[in-house]
Amino acid sequence: MEHHLPIDGTLDLHTFRPEDAADLVADWVDACAEAGLRDLRVVHGKGTGALRRTVEAALRRHPLVLSFRTAGEDAGGWGATLVTLRERDGRAR
Repeated sequence: MEHHLPIDGTLDLHTFRPEDAADLVADWVDACAEAGLRDLRVVHGKGTGALRRTVEAALRRHPLVLSFRTAGEDAGGWGATLVTLRERDGRAR
């Protein structure tokens, strides 16, 4: 199934099926990196934490992800994850 992914630095997973999350996150990170974005936010909600764990696993596997952390309260708290990407050549910025 093809999805339209916003390439503005924020991905809200509430509008997608949880089973699609890992692939969506990987594709979205690629697209954001291609667009030159380096600081991203993934909104996964608080719930049981299952979707957050899926997102974190996808980020951990992605070669362009330099780091990720739980968002501060001003950016969604533990319902969102902030992501920093490497430069396309693999260097940190």
